[in-house]
Amino acid sequence: MQAAMTGSVQLRASTSARAFQTASARRSPLRRAAIVTRAVKVGDKAPDFALKSTDGKTVKLSSFAGGPLGLGAKPVVLYFYPSDASPGCTKQANAFKDSISAFKKAGAQVLGISGQDVESHIAFKKDLDLPFPLLADEGDEVRNTYGVKKDLLGLLNGRETFVIGKDGTVLLKYNNQFDPESHIPKALEALASA
Repeated sequence: MQAAMTGSVQLRASTSARAFQTASARRSPLRRAAIVTRAVKVGDKAPDFALKSTDGKTVKLSSFAGGPLGLGAKPVVLYFYPSDASPGCTKQANAFKDSISAFKKAGAQVLGISGQDVESHIAFKKDLDLPFPLLADEGDEVRNTYGVKKDLLGLLNGRETFVIGKDGTVLLKYNNQFDPESHIPKALEALASA
């Protein structure tokens, strides 16, 4: 009897999960991926994406790392930050800017991602004179696909950095909300050991 009840409960739970996933899948392919897959971890193939950039173009991860035939491939430092012009995000962006020559020496492309629109990113980039593009993930779809969680009881978007190798494999996943500048040496370490 216990086994029959357990099977019944599992069946209902899996049916509910399927209904939720089916409804979610109608929204967007990226949202569907975020719901039915696990968070990206070191060793995984980084999910590709296409987002609008501060330079007016659509940027795809695969155009840098893990793209077809590996032509022109370079490592990517993909950093998710909570918000344009906030104190921590300004510190982090300036730290990346101050270290841009080290990233270039490693052959890496730095890309910043947050949920504000392109206009907000353009203003933030201009105010700080950032030498790398900021990408607009307005629906947080890429953030969700990569499994970047909220901090502070769900009140603040997470701050997480991924280093992605030339072949598209995740080499580093680093999360530290309260020491935004610590992301830079961690990313450079990962690039040096790749």
